[in-house]
Formats: sequence, C-alpha cells, structure tokens
Amino acid sequence: MLFADLAATSAAVAATSGRNAKIELLAGTLRRLAGGSPTAIAAGAAFLSGDLRQRTTGVGYASLRDLPPPAAEATLTVDDVDAAFARIAVCAGKGSQAERRRLVHELFAAATADERRLLIGVLSGELRQGAQAGLLADAVARAADLPLPAVRRALLLAGDLKTVAAAALTGSSLADFALTVGRPLAPMLASSASTVDEALAGTSSPAAADVKIDGVRIQVHRDGDDISIFSRSLDDLTTRMPVVVDAVRSLPLRSAVLDGEAVGLDAAGRALPFQETSSRAARRDGVQILRPYFFDLLHLDGVDLLDEPLSARWAELERVVPPDLRVARTVVDSPDEARAAFEAAVAGGHEGLVIKSLAAPYDVGRRGAAWIKVKPRHTLDLVVLAAEWGHGRRKGWLSNLHLGARDPETGGFVMLGKTFKGLTDDLLRWQTDRLRQLAVDEGEWVVHVRPELVVEIAFDGVQTSPRYPGGVALRFARVLRYREDKTAAEADTIDAVRAIRG
Repeated sequence: MLFADLAATSAAVAATSGRNAKIELLAGTLRRLAGGSPTAIAAGAAFLSGDLRQRTTGVGYASLRDLPPPAAEATLTVDDVDAAFARIAVCAGKGSQAERRRLVHELFAAATADERRLLIGVLSGELRQGAQAGLLADAVARAADLPLPAVRRALLLAGDLKTVAAAALTGSSLADFALTVGRPLAPMLASSASTVDEALAGTSSPAAADVKIDGVRIQVHRDGDDISIFSRSLDDLTTRMPVVVDAVRSLPLRSAVLDGEAVGLDAAGRALPFQETSSRAARRDGVQILRPYFFDLLHLDGVDLLDEPLSARWAELERVVPPDLRVARTVVDSPDEARAAFEAAVAGGHEGLVIKSLAAPYDVGRRGAAWIKVKPRHTLDLVVLAAEWGHGRRKGWLSNLHLGARDPETGGFVMLGKTFKGLTDDLLRWQTDRLRQLAVDEGEWVVHVRPELVVEIAFDGVQTSPRYPGGVALRFARVLRYREDKTAAEADTIDAVRAIRG
C-alpha cells in the first residue's frame, strides 16, 4: 500500500467529527492493508494511530528544519516508510546525529506534501486526528469482522495494538493471546473527574478510594525466581529497580502479575517529587531509592484474576502483599466519606485519589468509568509569549502556546512551558486570529507575539526544570479560558509559581 493512502485517510479522519464515520474510514484502510505482510499491517496501524512500530527514533524538531522540497509524486509504500524509521532508530555512536538527519531528509525528500504532514504528526506526537488506540481497536474489529470484545481482550493481553491488528487482519486466532507471566499487559487506565462527588457518581458506591501516589507506573511479573518489571509503555525496567525486585521476591507466592507504582523516597522516608522519581527510574545503573506500592493483582499462582471484581482481587492482594507494599485504600459509601479521604490524601502530600468500582474487572487499556482519578486543580493567569503552528487536524491554526509568568523584578516574562491541551476548534480559530494580530515575528514553526494576551491555565503541579530560565515548569498544563478582562500587568508572577512548588 502507498503511504499516501494512509495520509489521505488520516486527513479524512481529522476532518470527520462522528465516531462511527471515523471508524469506517479507518476500517476501510485497514482492509486494504490486510493484503500486505504482518509487518506492513503493524506499521500501518501504528501510523494511523499517530505512533511508530519502533519505540523511539531520536528525531526531534531540530531534525525537521530546513527540509528539502516535497516530492511531486507519491511513490513511498508503507513498508518503505517503516524501513526508513527502522534505519533511523538504530543510529547510534559517533556521527549518529548527522546520519540520522541525513536519513530524515532522505525520507522527507521522497514524501509528498500530504505525506509529510502525516510524518511530522507522527514524529512530533501531535497528530491529534481522533484515531487513538481505542478508536483504532474498534476499526480493527470492523475491518476483520470480529467481535469488538475479542479485539479489546486481545489488546489487553498483548499490550500492543500493532500486534493485535496484524493478527486480526491476517486471520490468526485472537484466542491465542493469553495472560502469560513475563509478557506485559496493557495497563488499565483511569479517567478524570473534577470532584470526588462526580467520581463517586460514576463508579457508584460503595467504592474503593485509593491514594494516588505520584510515582512511576509499574507492572511486575514473577515466575519463580524470575522477576520482570515493565513500565506503563511496556518497556523493561527490571535492572533499574533492584529494590522492587527484592521486595517481590520476598512475597509468599510462586507466580504473580502485580500492578502498582514505584516511588522515590528520601532519607526520611518522604516521597520525592515525580520528576525526581522519573529521572531515577530512567537511570540504567540500578537505584536504591525506588519503593513499590501495589494496588492490583492480575494473576496469582497459576490463576488469572483479570475477570474477578476488584474486591476479590484486592482480597488476594491483601493475603500475599504486606501493608507497607500496598497503596493505602479506604472503602467509601458516601460523598462525605470520599471528600474526607480526598482531603486526608492531599494533606498527606499525595496527588489525590483514584475512585474505583469494587465490582469492575480489570479492563482493556482504555479510560472508562470503573477508575476515576481526582486531583486538586491549580490555576494561574499567564501571558502568551508565542505559539507554534499545529499539525494534522490543527494544521493552519496556532496551537501549542508558550506560557510566561510575570517577573516583577525585571518587568519582563519568564517562560514556564507549553501546552496545546484544552483548546476547542472555536478557541483555536479565535486564538489564531488574535495572536497573529499581536505577532512580532512569524516563522515557519513559531509565531512570537507581543506579551499582552492573558490566558487562565489549569495544571497539576510545578516541577524543577533546567530547560526554562525560571528553573520551573508546569505539569499537565491545559487552557481553561482567555482573560481579555486582564492586562499582562495583572498576570501571576514567577514568585507565585515557585510558591506552589514549595
């Protein structure tokens, strides 16, 4: 299949609002992919969902500057593009940066303008066409004429949509996917609510109220003395977490699959900020500060527990995992009890709560109503310093905002990070027009503006960041609304931001 066909489908999906219509567009393209090799199917499914078959490529925005002119005619196949990314991904050692750049330019020179839009969206992680894994799983089921629950179950057990798509579209039995100790599963995810009352209404009561620890999600597999630790993205972290390995090896069981968080602790036993925990988890030399806290048990001594209700899985977890290795849990029957648990969790320095249905099984890796997270929301009034042109369905609009806090000492503004989240189509149109009125420099990638427009930003916290001049950055920033009633002189200061960090 030509890569141009995927690019056309991606553009059509981005321009379509109805979920069912998006699924049909994707399914049609997947049916055409089915005539190719399993590798081509996996690569095509990845591209359609804004992903790559290769985990990482090392390609950043700098590699996408000064690109050669686009090709006039579409000649690239899906296999060609996948092979190009495979060559780029293995570049390492002396001279690798130049070689990677050469390969990127070679690929883009062979791509048409439409194909380049898809390539840039995939590489930047900003495709945003509405074809995420959940929607694509529906499209795989429709294209292969398979029951959707069977596809979702296979996705849970395989942990990888590309693998499931290749199996479904080549006629392989999805029943062959089974829970295998040592092979990671797609993790169950939580949706969000603004209040515990809203969360409890979604799960019904009684419900479990788990303390939300600000750590690194881990899935630990034990088969006898063999222990493997996987990240949320299913990367192997085993050698990086020796304390977790030792803790699981000490448990009174033969085989298990555990779900939880790894958290960095300081000398006094207090949890470290997520940024430091995450950086420690990324080290390859083994660190001693990461401690596990488990909240679910998916397999125990030869018995799969995925389909058991949470209450039964937790009972088994309590039986084999001591309290100091379990996430703190409270069963709540009313909004008052949930609010009390939330306040206690936040007062204890945690992120908030995850409210969970006691009756729910462990579901496929998608966000639903069975688990709902609730966190305190911080807001700041910040100034827009610049904006980046969008990709995919946001092409032609200024999307990614550069945010700044006021510096009372200099009278200038200190950049705190970027966000493209929370923007509706109407808001994108409005901000594009407004920011172009304020533009002082319109580049191919970024438009710099006069620092006059104030925007209200919600975020989850503040972390240390050597990347920005103020030394701090916002976590999970998203746009709430523009504040044209405020001047830039009324924006929040960098001191107020640092005070939130503490």
